[in-house]
Amino acid sequence: MPEAPLSLPVLIRTIRNAQTQAEERELVQRESAKIRGAFRGDESDTRASNLAKLLYIHMLGYPAHFGQMECLKLIASHRFHEKRIGYLGAALLLDEKQDTHLLLTNSLKNDLLHPSAWVQGLALSTLGSLGSAAMLRDLAGEVEQLARVGQPSVRRKAIICAVHLVRKVPDLTDAFTPLGEQLLTEQIHGILHGTVMLIAEMCEQSPQALEHFCKFVPRLVGVLRNLVVAGYSPDHSISGISDPFLQVQILRLLRILGRDNEDTSEAMNDSLAQVATNTETTRNVGNAILYETVLTIMGVQSTSGLRVLAINILGRFLLNKDRNIRYVALTSLQKLLQAENSAVQRHRSTVLTCLADLDPTVKRRALQLSLALVNSSNVRTTVKELLVFLDTCAPDLKSDCASGIFLATEKFAPNKRWHIDTIFQVLTMAGSYVRDDAVPNLIHLIGGAKELHGYAVQELYNAVAQDISQQPLVQVATWCIGEYGNLLLDGSCDEVELKQVDPEEMLSLLERVLQSHLSLPGTRAYALTALMKLGTRLQDNAVNRIRSLVSIYCSCHDIELQQRAVEFNALFRKYDHLRASILEKMPLVDRSVYSEEGSEKETKGREDVALKVLEVAPSSHPKQREETNQVSDLLDLLGGPIDSSPEQPSTVAPVMGSFLDLLGDLKTPATTSSSMAVYERDGLLIEFSMERPPLEPTLLLITATVSNRTSDEIPAFSLQVAVPKSFQVELLAPSSSTVPGQGGPPITQHIRVLNPRKLPLRMRLRLAYTLPSGVPVQQIEEINSFPESAWK
Repeated sequence: MPEAPLSLPVLIRTIRNAQTQAEERELVQRESAKIRGAFRGDESDTRASNLAKLLYIHMLGYPAHFGQMECLKLIASHRFHEKRIGYLGAALLLDEKQDTHLLLTNSLKNDLLHPSAWVQGLALSTLGSLGSAAMLRDLAGEVEQLARVGQPSVRRKAIICAVHLVRKVPDLTDAFTPLGEQLLTEQIHGILHGTVMLIAEMCEQSPQALEHFCKFVPRLVGVLRNLVVAGYSPDHSISGISDPFLQVQILRLLRILGRDNEDTSEAMNDSLAQVATNTETTRNVGNAILYETVLTIMGVQSTSGLRVLAINILGRFLLNKDRNIRYVALTSLQKLLQAENSAVQRHRSTVLTCLADLDPTVKRRALQLSLALVNSSNVRTTVKELLVFLDTCAPDLKSDCASGIFLATEKFAPNKRWHIDTIFQVLTMAGSYVRDDAVPNLIHLIGGAKELHGYAVQELYNAVAQDISQQPLVQVATWCIGEYGNLLLDGSCDEVELKQVDPEEMLSLLERVLQSHLSLPGTRAYALTALMKLGTRLQDNAVNRIRSLVSIYCSCHDIELQQRAVEFNALFRKYDHLRASILEKMPLVDRSVYSEEGSEKETKGREDVALKVLEVAPSSHPKQREETNQVSDLLDLLGGPIDSSPEQPSTVAPVMGSFLDLLGDLKTPATTSSSMAVYERDGLLIEFSMERPPLEPTLLLITATVSNRTSDEIPAFSLQVAVPKSFQVELLAPSSSTVPGQGGPPITQHIRVLNPRKLPLRMRLRLAYTLPSGVPVQQIEEINSFPESAWK
């Protein structure tokens, strides 16, 4: 005898008592089989109870599609409880993508014309939730009729269904415009609430409707004023405020009607001021109305005094105990900063106090707004507060804070001494979190402040003597020691009073940097260069020590360090008489060149001399160096290191030039250059600037400039290149892995292509990045249209 089906309460209790997922799955499968059999047998008496059980099974995540036709049968039933289950099943099991839902149209039409308000309500709720465009077109007349003359509960549902109808079928807006105009005179709050929503949707969809309803602003303003000044009403009041939901909807509609319309904006200014000043702020309901009021004031052409009042409301929100309200205030103030800078500046101290908030999201918003508030008049006090925050903030905020301070000080620093001191503090507290361009920018800043060379090298020397864990700080310090270490050795400087440093102590410090497990390869390269430069200013015994330290790295596993050490060692052995002139101080690079055009011009200036490379006897090259075939760049040798990606080893053949050419006439023929756009998608624009040094016509120097035309930054950017076997390519590391939003500096990446046979150049690009929505993107692009000047 077959087992009897379970009732819905028993089924729920049985499934909840299941001990394992397998047991639950077995129970569901067994009961689903019974329900399917009952449906096949067309058992009308148990159809509603079986569908109710099936809907519970569907909510647990199990298949229930076989109940779709049963929903239609129950909807056609004359019994209300069966019809209700049928409509519930349709809402859960049907959608626009399934043809079955079109069979609902006739049943919905019949139920919209049903004499019972309960049945009409079921049909309107279902139509408003899953009605397709075709279905809504067929039933628009019935919906409009119910919105005009139905019972109050039915009229409310019909008006909300009309909102969905206008949203799905915008060309029906004109048909519902008279309805919206008529319903504005309603006294029932629920109907008036739905009417305001309907008018707002029509105004968003149709310019004609927007123009038509602008003349009803005085009526809307009157309704809003009555709600604000009305006393307590038990039917509509929430926390002592009269119908806040209707107030919010009216404010939203006024914002739509007053946008870019001076006349309508002027008609609502007084009422907006009344709402802003008379709304109670001790309850969250009042804060919601005030926030909507602020959005409306800032969204229409309001007076300056009213806009200041709106900013002050957001300022009061910053003092609220509710973290959500503080977050909303910070977000809104940041959006309004550009338009109302002076008004927002008045709340700067309150914004800075939010940096101490326990909520990390509030803290991040406060940091973003604080950085945006920095200007020339408050840079000292604001950056002081930000430095305190940087010292104690969570690691995930240190990078944003450090980058923001760098940008703010670069733009608004009152003097170079303060600028340098501030960057020193940032590097000391958060050196491992700073931007990739922090080191070259600070080096350029120090190099351009001649009167502060002694001060900078002394401060950096003292800082590194205490702590060598912050790698960017160590890199800047070693560069300064190499360039201006003689000031410490002599203990004499016209600008500041210096403490003389013993040469052995200085060499020991650089040796400690070289040997520390904390030092990155780039940091060791800086230290090696500094040692070589100091070797031209010390006695012979110190020079011997330097030579011994350098020789250790001639067999280093890191190719960059090995190459530097080999070439430095060759300076000692073959060209010792030229060592002093070669290792002179680096000239200051004109930063305006590479700040305007990426690093393209800087690369050109370096390559014009760099390709006249140091010629070293073959016997002095270890076997590893012969295999790597890297370009020997003399300017890189004497300056800072160039980071190279370990995933993309260099494959450029060596270019051997005459070392003595460095001392001769450096005038060269004009460099052949060209540029082209190679990728433009998702707001990203990648351009190639190409140059061929006159001394090496087979070498092509490409600077890839990546800019972002969207307002959001694009993270996780990477670029890889591949060329045919007849070419050799070297891809250097990019300046950053995050492309800043529109207005931010583009990132750059250098590519060197060796074309010994001068064949037409072809290249394949592999790009990867993440969209602001979080979606990862990978693209492969073929470039077969390089200009002839790039390879002929």
